[in-house]
Amino acid sequence: MIDKLFRGLFDSDLIQVISVSDFLLCLGFSLVLGLVMAFTYMYRTRYTKSFVVTLALLPAVVCVVIMLVNGNVGTGVAVAGAFSLVRFRSVPGTAKEICTLFLAMGAGLIAGMGYIGFAVLFTLIMCAMFLLYNMLDFGAKKNAQAYKTVTVTIPEDLDYTGVFDDIFECYTVSATLVRVKTTNMGSMFKLTYNIVLRDSAKEKEMIDKIRCRNGNLEISVSGQETTVTEL
Repeated sequence: MIDKLFRGLFDSDLIQVISVSDFLLCLGFSLVLGLVMAFTYMYRTRYTKSFVVTLALLPAVVCVVIMLVNGNVGTGVAVAGAFSLVRFRSVPGTAKEICTLFLAMGAGLIAGMGYIGFAVLFTLIMCAMFLLYNMLDFGAKKNAQAYKTVTVTIPEDLDYTGVFDDIFECYTVSATLVRVKTTNMGSMFKLTYNIVLRDSAKEKEMIDKIRCRNGNLEISVSGQETTVTEL
């Protein structure tokens, strides 16, 4: 009687229907695997509540979809088309977030095909590697302190073309003027440079020489932003 409640209206005797116990088993394991991935991602990583909840539920969603497709090619094509219409309408994710979403989908896909052991093994191995890379700070730019963005204010009567080239040649490996902006009702210019320091210890010495040339106007130095091109 219970099995009849979970049969499709268009199922025939030739179609093998997933039992309720198998459905609940795969769904339960997918939810557990989603929680494991969510807690793994939360370790030493900045996250939002919405993303963590999505990561915890995504394996179960993919698992159910794969189970219901159940070898039906036509349904599989329809599901693929439906998923292609879904996209995130928030701020674009980082490479790490996109990778973890693919991991969650992979775990759900394996569980949905009925390979519970492989799904657990896949999740444990990938979560262990995720934690290992985080602890080792794998891929971090060790010389990040050398990459700086320098903003210099100069008076309007000072030609900004190559005005600091000799200073940058002495203290930097490379220096690129990326932005010119007028300020203070057009009476001053703000020049923004992306530079790579030869020696981070001589940063103050470089700033002092720039101050002498720009009339001791405002100078700001910050680390280069990499979030836009992080992926």
